Amino acid sequence: MVEASGATVDPDDEEGWRRLSGDANRDLSPLSQERMRETALYLWDANLLANRIIELPLAYMLAEGVELRATEPEMQETINRFWSDPINSMDVKLPKKVRELAIFGEQVWPTFVNEMSGHVRLGYLDPALIATVVVDPDNPEQPIGIVTVKDRKGRALRYRVIVNGPETVFTQRTQAIRETFADGEAFFFTVNDLSVSRRGRSDLRAPADWVDGYDQFLFGEIERYNFLRAFVWDVTITGADDTKIKQKAREIKPPTPGSVRVHNDSEKWQAVSPEIGAYESAAAGRLFRNHVLGGATIPEHWFGGGGDVNRATGDSMGEPTFKAFSMRQRFLKHMLESVGRYVIRQKLIAETGEPDWWDERLGCEAVFPEMTARDTTKYAAALTQVVTAVNSAIDAGRMSDETGVALIAAVAGRLGVEIDPEAELTAARKGKLKRQEEDSFTGPGDLVDEEDEAAQASALAAASREAGQ
Repeated sequence: MVEASGATVDPDDEEGWRRLSGDANRDLSPLSQERMRETALYLWDANLLANRIIELPLAYMLAEGVELRATEPEMQETINRFWSDPINSMDVKLPKKVRELAIFGEQVWPTFVNEMSGHVRLGYLDPALIATVVVDPDNPEQPIGIVTVKDRKGRALRYRVIVNGPETVFTQRTQAIRETFADGEAFFFTVNDLSVSRRGRSDLRAPADWVDGYDQFLFGEIERYNFLRAFVWDVTITGADDTKIKQKAREIKPPTPGSVRVHNDSEKWQAVSPEIGAYESAAAGRLFRNHVLGGATIPEHWFGGGGDVNRATGDSMGEPTFKAFSMRQRFLKHMLESVGRYVIRQKLIAETGEPDWWDERLGCEAVFPEMTARDTTKYAAALTQVVTAVNSAIDAGRMSDETGVALIAAVAGRLGVEIDPEAELTAARKGKLKRQEEDSFTGPGDLVDEEDEAAQASALAAASREAGQ
């Protein structure tokens, strides 16, 4: 029978089987990905709440600037040339790149390398131009190439995703695939994704509908308040029939401001306005707003909603927010250090060839500013108390010097001073010995002048001769 035949079962061979642990499709469809990008860009541009969700973390992480430092001093000049290159202009372009990473969920930075000097310049590829992200067939967590959409001439570019190491870190099969990406190298970074996701997702994807709904709610409130300011004149005519009322309606005119209206006791004029409660609207607006801000880990008093917040509760409410910001900042640190490592690596390749991936010269560090001003008063008071308690415990023989210095170092770290307890204890002991040597004094017998010593020796010799005679 026709119904009994079909291809609903894979062929019974090894090639037709898919491992249960194999990668699954965790990405949005191309249409959904495009819609997400356009919606997020529109909301950032036109919606105040969405704009703050993107801009507030950006300001806390980058407002005072970022510094990229090489581990080896001789490589710092290479980093500085890259950072201040007139095309790179990282001080100006970095905030834009980080902003778009949050809006689009991904960033592609093609690189252009001078083969003679190894100098690196960064380009930019709009995420909308990404057609496909190719991953390692042996490791779906690792992207290896990017294919762009076709241009008007039907040509698509194939960028090799940068991995700071030799190609031998991949299998032979993966190396063969990467060789087909011959249009250049590019950095590829994603956020809000999973291990098996090929594309990133916007910070505004989840709150998009709620942010838009909050906007519509506020526009509705504007219309409602326009109605609240409107009123009508209600005129009551006593003892008039329908004909007289219609005649009066044709003759009557609303009084102008400051005019005089005269009527007998058969007419009653009253200005009537709609009674629409405002408290319910305020509570609803706060509910919608906090739903969005809570999803973005932003306290309501950061968006003009003070509520019952005081300084103490405000400080405690900000801790989850700064934890979330620190996670994103840590990822930005990885991005910049990957770029810095690539810049140094290209310099070394131009001079001596491909270095080992563990070469100490490749090291660099991205230094970010403090997100908030430290409240040093409470930590300073805590430091005083800890030092006093540690000294008492050491004098009583209940704590070792090493443990005491470690406790003091832990509190000092809150003040931004990093202390190595072992090295600090060694230095403190040396300093104590030196001060003791400087404070010690020499006895009077050791301060005899050389001339007095010679005179005493001569007198002693003379006395000995007299005794012998």
